[in-house]
Amino acid sequence: MQIRKARYLTLATLVAGPLLLGGCAGLDAGRDFISGITDYVMGDDDNADPPATLQEYTPELQLETVWKESVGTGADEKYLKLIPAVADGTVYAADYKGHLQARNAASGNLAWETDTDYSFSAGPGLGVNTVVMGTNTGEVIGFDRASGEQRWKTDVPSEVQATPVISRGTVIIRTTDGKIMALRESDGGLLWTSEHSVPALSIRGAGTPIIIEGNVIAGAANGKLQALQLSDGKAVWEATIAIPSGRSEVERLVDLDADPAASRGAIYVASFTGGASSVSEIDGDVLWRNEAVSSYTGLSLDYRYIYISDTQGDVWQLDQRSGASLWKQKDLHNRHLTAPVAYQSYVVVGDFEGYVHWLSVTDGRQLARIQVSKAAIEAKPVVVDDTVYIYAKDGTLAALKAR
Repeated sequence: MQIRKARYLTLATLVAGPLLLGGCAGLDAGRDFISGITDYVMGDDDNADPPATLQEYTPELQLETVWKESVGTGADEKYLKLIPAVADGTVYAADYKGHLQARNAASGNLAWETDTDYSFSAGPGLGVNTVVMGTNTGEVIGFDRASGEQRWKTDVPSEVQATPVISRGTVIIRTTDGKIMALRESDGGLLWTSEHSVPALSIRGAGTPIIIEGNVIAGAANGKLQALQLSDGKAVWEATIAIPSGRSEVERLVDLDADPAASRGAIYVASFTGGASSVSEIDGDVLWRNEAVSSYTGLSLDYRYIYISDTQGDVWQLDQRSGASLWKQKDLHNRHLTAPVAYQSYVVVGDFEGYVHWLSVTDGRQLARIQVSKAAIEAKPVVVDDTVYIYAKDGTLAALKAR
């Protein structure tokens, strides 16, 4: 595990309780404290593999920046789940300091913007009429999709670390204290709460739940994947994806922080140290495991394959039916990649120096790259129709196409 990754760790019981109450500054202090622990257990930064240097090659694609704009200060050098959302020809994006924008997805022209006093940590989530944001001080706010006007605010127990998900008029929220909460989209009223235990040490962040056939599917820091009824939060099933092992708390991290994905009756998920797995959508039975491919960033699917950026910054293609590894792209090793996304016949991934890389779905070779910012890209690229939307940590929002 790289020391650069260790800054995302937070103590959930020994120190996270008081740190969460102290807000974001406390969380930053907690990451520094745990980085020191990790140096002691895993070795210091001098022993970490350096990021791969980008090599020159002959591009096989022509990339076009359709437009590029700024969304305030972006994530402000913090590790947050601020990911653009695109729907009905509009892209919504927010920065850490409470700035929310809506732009025309085709041109980048500003439709509306709203400045608030909130410290956004996750979102936007899109409902029928509502844009929902979460904050690092335990608030969930609903804004009108057409105008950006605030419609409601609901207080929750702790920081919101996963993008709000909205279905059938219900907003699903995940907080740092292990709670999954359902709110009404119309007014933010609480519908139900489900709670699971949080290990003594966990990775900062949380995978965004998905909703399938009336069930909320969410991974937890204890390595378990669960299905809850959207209507009332009652448990449908629970699957053990990864089992903690090792002598130290760091070695026993099994967080399911990668956003799950689903296709044709199967759910795919990855753990920080416990590999990638597929489980049955109906009952949570584990269909296969590939323990060689662990991830905290996420995965994506096309019609047949899974694409994963692992904890070492390598990109893998796996077979959906068996989990077998088909290729591994190592040229971007330790470049702190985003989750990859399938786009046409390509795989797109961003890195810590603001580059966006296009890879071949056939063998993973590099086809083209473009630098949209000098800041890191941590948000998963968003693909809608034939456009890739990229959001860098400095607030750069760009729309890209391959020709």
